[in-house]
Parts: sequence; C-alpha cells; structure tokens
Amino acid sequence: MPRIELSRVGFTPFQRLLGHNVDIMNKWCDLGDELERTLSLSAQLKEEVRRVLAEKNGCAYCKAKGAPNRKQQDEKTMLAIAFADVFLKEKGSVPDTVFAVLKEAFSDKEISELCAFICFTTASQYYGAMLDLQP
Repeated sequence: MPRIELSRVGFTPFQRLLGHNVDIMNKWCDLGDELERTLSLSAQLKEEVRRVLAEKNGCAYCKAKGAPNRKQQDEKTMLAIAFADVFLKEKGSVPDTVFAVLKEAFSDKEISELCAFICFTTASQYYGAMLDLQP
C-alpha cells in the first residue's frame, strides 16, 4: 500500500499517485512518453538503462518490470549501462574521463538524450520509492 491514497485519475498506479495533481501528471507523462520514444537511442538501450537504475533507486514497482540483462548487449548499450552505474555511484557527479569514453561511441545529441533519460527515470523511480509504490 503506498503512503498516500491513489487518486482516481490516471491509468497506472504511478499515474494515480501523480493524479492528485492532474497538470503535473499530464506533463510528467508527456515528458516520459517523449523520452521513451526511439529518438537517437534505441528503446532496447533505454530499457536496459531503466532496469539498471531501478535496481539501485529503490522503487519496488520499477524493479518488478525485470532485472537488467548484462549479457549479450551491443557496445553502445554496455557503455550506456556503465554510464548509468557511474551516475548512480557518483550521485550525478560524473568524471570527465567517463564522458571522454562515452564520446567515443555516442554523439552529443545521443549523450544529451541519455543524460535526460537517466535523470528523468531516476526522478520517477525516487518518486515511486518515496511513496512506497509496490508492484
């Protein structure tokens, strides 16, 4: 049971927690939908990054969607996963040396998208953990 009652607004339990503030829920969901789309980065890469973040961000609801698959990944996905790991370990203060490695495989546009996805996903997972959202 989450720490606050689910609202009647929203389709998922996560949305129903945000649904107490409909404008926030709508904008949050719009941004989430945009970041989840296949833009510069593949949906598969983003899903693996999401799973790595969920593993450590403490949201049981997010963890229930599956553990990371750390085997049989392409090079970009492995680098994105490693970058997410460093982000979590360093609490956002990622060293320049890590960005130098990232820049060998990703364009600036891809790095911008990856960083936005990681930050937004972390915020979403913290929100779920904070309110004790369960699967």
